[in-house]
Amino acid sequence: MITNTDAVRIIDDNREDAVIIPTMNAGNVRFGLPSVTTNQELDLPISGAMGKASNVGLGVALARPDRKVFVLDGDGSLLMNLGALVTTATKQPKNFYHFLFNNGVYAVTGGQPIPGSDGVTDWIEVAKGAGYAAVFSYDNLEDFTNGIDEVLAAEGPVFVHLSVEPEIENTPVQFRVRASRTALQAYQEVTAALASAS
Repeated sequence: MITNTDAVRIIDDNREDAVIIPTMNAGNVRFGLPSVTTNQELDLPISGAMGKASNVGLGVALARPDRKVFVLDGDGSLLMNLGALVTTATKQPKNFYHFLFNNGVYAVTGGQPIPGSDGVTDWIEVAKGAGYAAVFSYDNLEDFTNGIDEVLAAEGPVFVHLSVEPEIENTPVQFRVRASRTALQAYQEVTAALASAS
């Protein structure tokens, strides 16, 4: 399995000018994208809206077809909004890259198992069946490191299944490390960065 931090680091190291939209553990301040980002101006974390990162990412990808958009999703989060897979595939955004961080648990709320995490749900087949143009899967860091160029060379929508180690967040919400930016600040910064690059 891949650690959360290693997964987001590989993605960030290969982002160039891509917009990254992380949610759940991929957006965790301690071991998610904020801990390794090289371009925070183009990070648009989606917290407090579980299941919606892919919808936001699709909107950005359609509005800015000239720029790659990376959605860093959680398995529990995506399970709440499976319709987003079909909607994305129907729109066929060539610049859309959907990374699924599959840890098998609701890590942000204490580690409860996700329905289907016992092997019943095959995320690769789900993405293929929804109509994604390209689908990849990695369960170790070496293969993901060696495969990221092929992933980013593929025409979207691209789905990337990552088997990541569960990192359970048991700290009570009021004592958790806060993000350096609010959702509004992140939105304003990303909007400004995209506008200045037009």
